[in-house]
Amino acid sequence: MNRNYKRERALQLKSPKSNLSANASRKAARRLLEKTGAVKKGDGKDVDHKNGNPRDNSKKNLRVTTKKANRSFPRNSKAGKK
Repeated sequence: MNRNYKRERALQLKSPKSNLSANASRKAARRLLEKTGAVKKGDGKDVDHKNGNPRDNSKKNLRVTTKKANRSFPRNSKAGKK
């Protein structure tokens, strides 16, 4: 079955603008670390924002972690990042 890219994009655009900009910022952080050689495409690593703010792409706020480490804690107001 073929994917309907036009429909997928329409659904994506229904997201709030804040979600779209946060996602773009996460991708920008990944590209920044790819340029420095810290991560590579398909390496199974995630780019982690230490303070949890995806729009803060300063080098001191970014680190490379495993997918398991980056995705293993709950994201809610009571469970802050360590």
